[in-house]
Amino acid sequence: MQLSEEVNGRPAKKTKKLSLRLQDPYLEREKVKYSNPLPSREFVLQILEEQGVPLFPHELASMLSIDMDELQFFERRLRAMEREGQVIINRKGAVCAAQKLDLLKCKVSGHRDGYGFAVPQEVVAEDVFLPEREMRKVMHGDLVMVRVAGTDRRGRQEGRIVEVLERAVTQLVGRIHLERGVWRVTPEDRRINHDVLIEPGAQGAAQDGQVVMVEILVQPEEYRQPIGQVIEVLGNYADPGMEIEIALRKHDLPYQFPDEVSAQAKATPKKVRKKDIKDRVDLRDLPLVTIDGETARDFDDAVFAEKQGKGFRLVVAIADVSYYVQPNDALDKEALNRGTSVYFPRRVIPMLPEALSNGICSLNPDVERLCMVCDMQISGKGEVKRYKFYPAVMRSKARLTYNRVWDWLQHGSDNELLPNIQTLYSLFKVLLTSRSNRGAIEFESTETQMIFDDNGKINTIVPVVRNDAHRLIEECMLAANVCAADFLLKNQHKCLYRVHEGPTPEKLENLRAYLRLVGLSLGGEDKPTAKDYAKLAEQIQGRPDVPVLQTMLLRSMQQAVYTPDNNGHFGLAYDAYTHFTSPIRRYPDLLVHRSIKAVLAGQKYKPGKWAQLGVHCSMTERRADDASRDVESWLKTYYMRDKIGDVFVGEISAVTSFGVFVLLDGIYVEGLVHISELGKDYFHFRKELQAIVGEKSGVQYRLGDRLKVKVMRADLESARVDFALVKEDLVATPKDKSALVAAKEETNAPRRRRGGRRPSVAIQKDAAPPTPVSKPTATGRSVARSADAQPPASRRRTRKPRSTGKD
Repeated sequence: MQLSEEVNGRPAKKTKKLSLRLQDPYLEREKVKYSNPLPSREFVLQILEEQGVPLFPHELASMLSIDMDELQFFERRLRAMEREGQVIINRKGAVCAAQKLDLLKCKVSGHRDGYGFAVPQEVVAEDVFLPEREMRKVMHGDLVMVRVAGTDRRGRQEGRIVEVLERAVTQLVGRIHLERGVWRVTPEDRRINHDVLIEPGAQGAAQDGQVVMVEILVQPEEYRQPIGQVIEVLGNYADPGMEIEIALRKHDLPYQFPDEVSAQAKATPKKVRKKDIKDRVDLRDLPLVTIDGETARDFDDAVFAEKQGKGFRLVVAIADVSYYVQPNDALDKEALNRGTSVYFPRRVIPMLPEALSNGICSLNPDVERLCMVCDMQISGKGEVKRYKFYPAVMRSKARLTYNRVWDWLQHGSDNELLPNIQTLYSLFKVLLTSRSNRGAIEFESTETQMIFDDNGKINTIVPVVRNDAHRLIEECMLAANVCAADFLLKNQHKCLYRVHEGPTPEKLENLRAYLRLVGLSLGGEDKPTAKDYAKLAEQIQGRPDVPVLQTMLLRSMQQAVYTPDNNGHFGLAYDAYTHFTSPIRRYPDLLVHRSIKAVLAGQKYKPGKWAQLGVHCSMTERRADDASRDVESWLKTYYMRDKIGDVFVGEISAVTSFGVFVLLDGIYVEGLVHISELGKDYFHFRKELQAIVGEKSGVQYRLGDRLKVKVMRADLESARVDFALVKEDLVATPKDKSALVAAKEETNAPRRRRGGRRPSVAIQKDAAPPTPVSKPTATGRSVARSADAQPPASRRRTRKPRSTGKD
């Protein structure tokens, strides 16, 4: 880059250049941040827009009085602005304001069928469709600049990729194959549609068909596949534990602690010291107990309750992780990176090293532990009248399990802790009444657990009986979480709230349309409340289609997220809600603890940009859920391999344009009956009916219908189980003339050309069904779980059993 004394061919006076730079409205801000301030990004963009034409870097530098000593720093600023999508440097080297070019900064979201979407970083903009030819240039997750080039046949905005700002995929996991002397790796992540060519000799010790980790050496372009080299051979596809190894790498989950993190964890005290309990409330004589699942190893919380007049005192003690994990130390940075512990069947990837998660931070029995306490006074009507937070030292009197506590409550016990448990149970009943009065929504469904053999494969899948001991702890945790949110809100200290907003207008209209078809209605008009949902949920009890209706209610709601903006929790019917009770396994809880401590000390805790932290923590939670879901799907697919040809009866759990998903009775495995297997007819997906309707026969396949199916295929590569219909007359819903007419009207509409998805789908025996992962899911246990995008309870058992209460 060379400086010039001319701008657009005209001499520029030094005095004018200097005065222009001094006009920067953000100059004072830049002076505070830098000892030698440069023109602000905003001012650079302003100059570009005012000029109305692209400017070469030397022209910008001359206009803004950039001297030789500043030049390299100004170049860095321009490159940073390009990376962040504020400017584009065109092929001639001129700098263009991205806004002037009508460009959108987007993240690429790939689809297994080859196309994708450009998801704008600005929330107000709509997603832009990327056809397969554009997706050849990029991979899932890449950051790009996109120009909207028109609309496709479905009326969607279609885009062209102008610039790749940042490559997301530098390594990937997949299966290596040798074809005609050429090694190539097919990614496990189906959203990446490129096979990676392996450089000659770069396959290492990998053998055909094995699972490998690949480093990308050359990124894809429109007419060039990506090129890479094998950096790790994981083993054979069906090796024990391989499904977890794949999921860890596919979802980019941190699973090994860096040396500096392990060193800090090792140096952490193994027991509470005298100096650690200074200025803490002594609760060592209070009979606090932990109540968890049979296999739990890290204990975040302990509880105690006692009667006080007509009300209760509830003490919820939570592990004081923030004492041992300080802001910006090695442990903290790694915990932020992980965001949450990840629970797989038979394996946990903890957020914190075991020395903390199962050791000094865990509220193990009969040892001193540091804790943060929410001490509440609760009325006889279940209302929290007063509360206070304080740091304390405690000693858990027992490590109890849900089943043991429930057995005590049902049959009694001579254990000295029984009176405390009975008081907790009395308090639970009061809190339950308050929950009902508040209008919180809760649905019941079957939870399952996988029982494994010695090789790590499923032996059987059994239902798990949930009792009131689970719900007792849930209500105690909910009360503490609400108090934490209220405390920070009243003290005007920022934190990450757990926000679950109400249904969007589109989802609400879809729900109301379906309810009208079955003779039901939802109150609240355009803005229904949780009470309206709860009232309807109570109204449908006893109906044979209650599981279907619960599914529809849950699908109408949004996902819960972490955000510094308090918009309440719709499903739980709270005006303010946060996560306080699980700092061992959730980073947002750790942030909340630090914020509470800051208020108690009369200080402010400023970890950085709260909004960015919220986005990151929400992402890590979804990432963990996706990884857990992948592992369970693979294990269930493996489980079904020796059941090919067997016949089962099940219930339709989801309806899509390409077929119906059926959840099998007794074994709780789900598979797809492709639309081509439904019968000799043209079938059409009717969204408003949540059904597939035969054009000629009028036969409907709806949510909740019972089907007899045969297991046809269990494909490990796609983790998909395929069924074929055995007796279509077993459950064929009677003809519906209105649906039949609508289907025929849709059939008579002009056919779309190949390449766009059709609203009606004819039988195609060779059609490849999409993966079940992208389908709508059936309901979970409660709205608190559904709001957090948890997979249906009938299909997962990876998190701690009280995931609802922890919300």
